[in-house]
Amino acid sequence: MGSWHNLRKQIDTAEMERNMGPVAPVSKTLPARYYTDPGRFRLEVEKFYFESWICAGRVKQVAEPGEYFLREVGGESIIITRDVSGMLRAFYNVCRHRGTRMCTVAEGKLPGRILCPYHGWSYGLDGCLVGAPHMEESNFSREDYPLHRVYTDVWDGHVFINLSQYPEPLAGQLAGLPQKFAPWGMQDLRLHKRIMYDVRANWKLIILNYNECLHCPVLHPALNRLTNYLGADNESPSPTYMGGAMGFRGNAETMSMDGRRRRNYLPALTEKEHKKVCYYTIYPNFLLSLHPDYMMTHTLWPKAVDRTEIVCEWHFHPAEMAKPDFEANDAIEFWDLTNREDWGIVELSQAGIQSRAYTPGPYSSREELLHVFDTVIAGK
Repeated sequence: MGSWHNLRKQIDTAEMERNMGPVAPVSKTLPARYYTDPGRFRLEVEKFYFESWICAGRVKQVAEPGEYFLREVGGESIIITRDVSGMLRAFYNVCRHRGTRMCTVAEGKLPGRILCPYHGWSYGLDGCLVGAPHMEESNFSREDYPLHRVYTDVWDGHVFINLSQYPEPLAGQLAGLPQKFAPWGMQDLRLHKRIMYDVRANWKLIILNYNECLHCPVLHPALNRLTNYLGADNESPSPTYMGGAMGFRGNAETMSMDGRRRRNYLPALTEKEHKKVCYYTIYPNFLLSLHPDYMMTHTLWPKAVDRTEIVCEWHFHPAEMAKPDFEANDAIEFWDLTNREDWGIVELSQAGIQSRAYTPGPYSSREELLHVFDTVIAGK
């Protein structure tokens, strides 16, 4: 968390300079090492993923005691589950006996305990060691060997985890977003479709791509028909998130293959909110896209300096999903097409940045959010 908050002064200075006029040199992209150096990649994972709240999934994935799913963060496997009292829990997927990884299936339901497949040590859903075969004759206390805990918190149905030892509250990282996005009722929405993507690009290139639409007329003809690529209403830069809203063109009502809305508006939205889509990045891994009639999320899971796994999900209101004529493919097909266009171009960016010919290039004045994100990453 400190990595984000330390940037408040730099961001305030950048805003002052912007208000005073062009007193600073042209902002440029980061040097190649930020996208190609494995050592730099490991430092970033440690600094931004292990020291921040990261979005892991949805509360509904662990609605009942024993339901669980796994997330891998920088090589660390984390079990996210719910104990018998209903409390949300997360643990390192590491047996306290000889370090064996215990859960190997991505999601499922535990039989009331977490069992190590090596020597049969078993743990309650609260992480306490309950069974340790052949340890009776040793000077051994089960209370000394619970699973290593990972902190958890929830925001409107989104599960966040934090791997640091003494995390600051999630509320500080979210700042004013809970109030801003309360009308969408995200906690009430339900998963309809999940698509996993394996992208051969650095995680930061995906964030940069998500936060500008200057490429939309060239890369996204379907998207460009629905929104004005120069019409983004971006928020002032923040140390912990960035984003803004875009309105619709013409008669378009939502982001779908034809722009036609086939679902009712989300119940609590105002008429003004019916006319826009909000696109926000909550650092370091959560891309939140809020539409008038559904929610789309991406979570980014860096695997290597040049490879990122992306989990994309589409969520709808349960009242709409219960209708016999419920339709979601229009939104899913549209964004799957757009996603693949984006992933293809960031892979080309990764390939180009790896060239010895690459040197940092200039940002336009409309790419301010990207420069702020670079400032966050570089810690300038």
